[in-house]
Amino acid sequence: MPKNDAEGKLIGKVSHYFGNIGVAVIDLKDKLKVGDTIRIVGGETDFNQEVDSMEVEHKKVQEAKKGDSVGLKVGQKVREDYKVYKAE
Repeated sequence: MPKNDAEGKLIGKVSHYFGNIGVAVIDLKDKLKVGDTIRIVGGETDFNQEVDSMEVEHKKVQEAKKGDSVGLKVGQKVREDYKVYKAE
């Protein structure tokens, strides 16, 4: 797995995916804000998307911190343990 700047900074991993609503739960190792661009990588999946909204414990938040589990809508199917990067 290359560790270059194009990949961004590893900020967490997918802990759960709700396929019926297209929402991933991400356990954060670093902070994340609405407006950030993330990249989700795992298996055959590798895509970027902007965070347009996210929730912590079913409450909409603008920013989440290390240790939070956030729910956010994702553009493609993901699986548990997929890595989540933040574009620098």
